[in-house]
Amino acid sequence: MVLHTLNAPPDSTAFNDCLAAIAPGDALLLLGDGVYCALTATPACDAILRCSAQLYVLDKDARAAGIIGPPDTVTVTDMPGFVALTARYPRQLAWY
Repeated sequence: MVLHTLNAPPDSTAFNDCLAAIAPGDALLLLGDGVYCALTATPACDAILRCSAQLYVLDKDARAAGIIGPPDTVTVTDMPGFVALTARYPRQLAWY
């Protein structure tokens, strides 16, 4: 089980590489420019919704980007929630 943190926009190679590396039981946290992947009705959002990971978006970064309501299947989390995810998933891969 791996926590993937995506801090890259949907048009980056890191986005595609991250989705290719995700396995069942993994989690994906969108932060920084990665929050743009949670914009509903976009190819990037469709792609993350099809991946097998539990999906999260960092609330502070989503609000700063103007993303008010990610899809219902994406859990909005704060910094303490991010810390809790790092405790739950001892392995982490950061994608930039």
